[in-house]
Amino acid sequence: MASLFEIPIEHLNGIGSKKGQLYRKLGIDTVGALVRFYPRTYEDWSSPCPIDKAEVGDTVCIKAFVMQPVSETIISGGRILAKTRVYDGSDHLILTFFNNRYIRSMLKTNEEYLFYGKISQSGGYKEMVSPVFLRPDVGEVVHPIYSQVAGLTTKQIEASAKQAVAMLPEVIIDPIPDYIRYKYNLAGLKSALTKIHFPSNMEDVKKARRRLIFEELLVLVLGLTSIKSIAKKRSEIVISADHTEEFVGLLPYTLTNAQKRAIGDCIDDMINKKSSMNRLVQGDVGSGKTMVAAACAYSCIMEGYQAAMMAPTEILAAQHYETFSKLFKGTKVKTALLTGSMTAKQKRIILQALSNGEIDFIVGTHSLISDNVEFSKLGLVITDEQHRFGVRQRSDLLAKGKNPHLLVMSATPIPRTLALMIYGDLDLSVIDELPPGRQVVDTMLIDDSVRLRAYNFIIKNINEGRQCYIVCPAVDNNETGLISAVDYAEDLKKGSFKDYRVEVLHGKMKASAKDDVMQRFVKGEIDVLVSTTVIEVGVNVPNAVIMMIENADRFGLSQLHQLRGRVGRGEYKSYCILVSNSKGQDARRRLRALCQTNDGFVIADEDLKLRGPGDFFGSRQHGLPELKIADLAENVGILHDAQEAAKELLDEYNNKDNLLLRGLRAEVRMLFNNAGQQLN
Repeated sequence: MASLFEIPIEHLNGIGSKKGQLYRKLGIDTVGALVRFYPRTYEDWSSPCPIDKAEVGDTVCIKAFVMQPVSETIISGGRILAKTRVYDGSDHLILTFFNNRYIRSMLKTNEEYLFYGKISQSGGYKEMVSPVFLRPDVGEVVHPIYSQVAGLTTKQIEASAKQAVAMLPEVIIDPIPDYIRYKYNLAGLKSALTKIHFPSNMEDVKKARRRLIFEELLVLVLGLTSIKSIAKKRSEIVISADHTEEFVGLLPYTLTNAQKRAIGDCIDDMINKKSSMNRLVQGDVGSGKTMVAAACAYSCIMEGYQAAMMAPTEILAAQHYETFSKLFKGTKVKTALLTGSMTAKQKRIILQALSNGEIDFIVGTHSLISDNVEFSKLGLVITDEQHRFGVRQRSDLLAKGKNPHLLVMSATPIPRTLALMIYGDLDLSVIDELPPGRQVVDTMLIDDSVRLRAYNFIIKNINEGRQCYIVCPAVDNNETGLISAVDYAEDLKKGSFKDYRVEVLHGKMKASAKDDVMQRFVKGEIDVLVSTTVIEVGVNVPNAVIMMIENADRFGLSQLHQLRGRVGRGEYKSYCILVSNSKGQDARRRLRALCQTNDGFVIADEDLKLRGPGDFFGSRQHGLPELKIADLAENVGILHDAQEAAKELLDEYNNKDNLLLRGLRAEVRMLFNNAGQQLN
């Protein structure tokens, strides 16, 4: 099998250099890569459906006799409308073809065919429009359907795949040991690779997919486990004492039990583990992760080390800096801020103080990973909203010290199964408790019919001295059908909110302009802030009590929950208004789910079921390998089995002298090398 990955795709008949380039656009450069290029779906011609059992909207195969000659009618534009009727012993079906001048000679009366298409309704009869059809002796099989590019059809890929599969060795050494295959009821590798492309029936597809999904997830889990073990380098940071009690004395309130547990996990890692701490602290919006970070930084600083926190935006970095400056006022802890918008002179002063050890705790943006940033004695790295950073950015900041401890924070609730995938190299602490007094935000779903009532509700709250966010999915009108933040703000200024202070905020603005708008909103100088999702991770504005989200159906639940978390941060009752005119059942169901709970982890689980893991992974900055067949949302059960199998195999896998798992180790290297992570 391995040797097929060394044979160029042009080796196959019918593929020259020009077509070879088309295959490469699909990521297929070798025969082996084509074997591992799985169909995205199938046309099941193997089990024809009786017409009377076929439901409108179903895509099915019908086996039926043509009852009457094809009739042709000329319609507008000179096009040909061809119709006939077929019968299978259970019911009749109308077949309709547009502009096919050969169909009359292709379909013979009283002869039987297989027809594949979508069932619709026409004049009280079931109908298929432009179905594909074959003779029964030719077509009663399952046809693979592949992802395509312009110039390369699924039929051409199928023909090439047939050649490639035929080149598989008679005997393939299976990378999964027999005892694991038997325990988890998995097909052999050759059988799975053959039947995933050319199954006899859909049961073959099911068995082949289960085997290949299991293998891919097993390889993924073993690779992540390897990364985790590599990450656990012996720490040169010596933390000998826990200063949490002293830190708690600085606080004007009591920590929650969940915060105390998370701090305890981190301090235990830093004091008792021989390797550097690598921990993710995951908590819902407003759960108090920042104080967990501050407690860890305090203990580290009291032991003579520096701490650094990297935030994804200048607004959030400034907020953290302000919080820590106030918290540590009167202590020996010296804090500083480093962002891209600072002047060259300001940066030079900060960098000098940082390198000579005068700064204990620095908060910044991506500026912290610049080449000219040097630390005197970096002991702890904290990244906030980690899902917005790439793996490499985290590594670059860690490289500023000698194996410093790492604390990762995320307010995006992620189902535990998925968290293990995204953050496979990190230990996990969950803050599952909100501080006392945290407001529950009432959430409601509306459409345009009650928009004016919503505006009046916002105005009522503004008149009482409160403020409001309105979030739009687009900056301008380039995205058809989406409400533009810029135009929306202008409409409000001229219309219902002409007597109020309305401003706009979006990601295309200069950093200085964004900061100016946000600071004026914080100071209460703006009544309504119309924004894109740039405020998803933003400053704390206790006076903002309404979050109105336009085109809410265009957002994932977890992102909506993040946006909702911008309000309910003060003493006033707060509300989230979701605006959507979508009639789709899935969209309405998702949005209603948000109205029914404020628990971010419940919402995350629902989002995973409904939308898959895309919301959590974002733009693939997470550094995970791309999966070819497994779906982390749909295949949670198989993932659980793969994780159990990985535990059973781990000792053998880590023993490089064990040749039994040589193939599995090779697959792990290939998967992760493709993602830019080199594994030995």
